[in-house]
Amino acid sequence: MSDDLTATQTAVVPEGYEVLPWTRGFGRQIGPLYHRHGDGGDVLGFRVEEHHTNGLGNCHGGMLMSFADMAWGRVVSVERSVSWVTVRLTCDFLSGARLGDWVEGAGELLGESDGVFTVRGRIWAGERMLMTGTGVFKALRERAPRPGEKAFQG
Repeated sequence: MSDDLTATQTAVVPEGYEVLPWTRGFGRQIGPLYHRHGDGGDVLGFRVEEHHTNGLGNCHGGMLMSFADMAWGRVVSVERSVSWVTVRLTCDFLSGARLGDWVEGAGELLGESDGVFTVRGRIWAGERMLMTGTGVFKALRERAPRPGEKAFQG
């Protein structure tokens, strides 16, 4: 183990997860983020590191909301292969995540009308539900599907 890395940074990533190749912008600042694709859909994950924490040593609510935005909006990418922006994100905080926790999140597509998608989502750590909520996402343009995504259905 390198002296440059903390125990949190060298912790084992759960089986089935692959690192998301976000090497620029905001994703790089809050990462690393991971994803896995299974029967229940696409799930994002991250390990709470020091740069994610607030003054109390818990995962900052802003990090959880940013993660929810990406995890819940991801269902739009997976189901429709479109680029999108967030219109509205409503979050209910139920519990906190601690330094070192493995946090996961996923969304469920509830409806679509005129390129506007409504998603129900949840964020959890182990058996503990951290956040639930809804998101509204607007499609900008179709794009080629990435691995694990369905072709555009316009």
